[in-house]
Amino acid sequence: MVTVNLDQVMAQPVNLDTAAFPPLTNDLYLRAARGEPTERAPVWCMRQAGRYLPEFRAIRVENEFFKVCRTPALATEVTVQPIRRYAGLLDAAIIFSDILVIPQAMGMVVQMVPGKGPHLPEPLRSPEDLHRLTDKQPGYSVDKELDYVYRAITNTRHALEGQVPLLGFVGAPWTLMAYMVEGGGSKTFALAKSWLFKHPVASHELLTRIADVAAEFLVGQIRAGAQAVQVFESWAGELGPQDFAAFSLPYLARIAAHVKAKYPDVPMTVFAKGAHYALEQLAADTLYDVISLDWTVDPAVARSRVDAAVQGRRTVVLQGNLDPTVLFGDEQTIRERTREMCRAFGTQNHIANLGHGMMPSHDPELLRVFLESVHEASRT
Repeated sequence: MVTVNLDQVMAQPVNLDTAAFPPLTNDLYLRAARGEPTERAPVWCMRQAGRYLPEFRAIRVENEFFKVCRTPALATEVTVQPIRRYAGLLDAAIIFSDILVIPQAMGMVVQMVPGKGPHLPEPLRSPEDLHRLTDKQPGYSVDKELDYVYRAITNTRHALEGQVPLLGFVGAPWTLMAYMVEGGGSKTFALAKSWLFKHPVASHELLTRIADVAAEFLVGQIRAGAQAVQVFESWAGELGPQDFAAFSLPYLARIAAHVKAKYPDVPMTVFAKGAHYALEQLAADTLYDVISLDWTVDPAVARSRVDAAVQGRRTVVLQGNLDPTVLFGDEQTIRERTREMCRAFGTQNHIANLGHGMMPSHDPELLRVFLESVHEASRT
């Protein structure tokens, strides 16, 4: 049984000095994300800090989910756990937080219910409910509402001691709107999608407001020490091409444009899960440096489409995309499928990852097999 000394974790002083970060000794992820030549593909995993790790579960025994997010010492510990366990195998850390801190910061109650997941007990049921959101109130400050994330980022940069870069992230507007209207996850997204068709003006207002909070939040994360950021449009695949073009793409582009205007050299990734049809638009009509792919997209086809869309104007890096359920297979299968993935992407302009996040029932040692396999397969 894995235990974590919580007293020792909480006793560590929180370091908020943004002027004295340790020098970075592994910049492979950052070079790859900028489209620079690399000796191998870097690798990290979405949800690499999470419930599949016994050391994470030990933290959660005594700490509610959002308490971990809101306590910089705990968020730092959880973020560093996979870097510690897989020493030398991961090329990036991602701050432990949740996409739903934005609805919280906009005045909504969000609970993480054991066995159920996120629950918003007072969802937005009609356009009249927009008045309950706090982001337009006098004196509202994104930085004030989400300062605990910034503190965790700064503290984690010090705790990582320069081993790997630290990534920040946000949820994308359509995905967050879906949670805010549905009150949680959904099989059909009927309530959220009905907003798009019944209340298009209100939908665009809500999406714009979420996008502006998300953009300011990313700027704050970078200011606090995040060295790259990712935008998660987890429910992109619930929209058809026409609706994605109307209700998702403009807001993804808006976020990237805002952040790039302030931090043009900070790599940005977009993950629009299920939106295979939108690869060209994501590449040509937004400023993201990296497009993350789910496992249903053929890497060679994706590369061809993205390159055709940008026509040499810039380099767009691809990230992904092993099916996470492959990690339920045996070691030989994981190694073979990982080698196939790396061959399909090639050795350059690729960041190895899963096609979605780690699952609670994954065996941590089989993730190690995946990480080792990337190292073995992706060297030039």
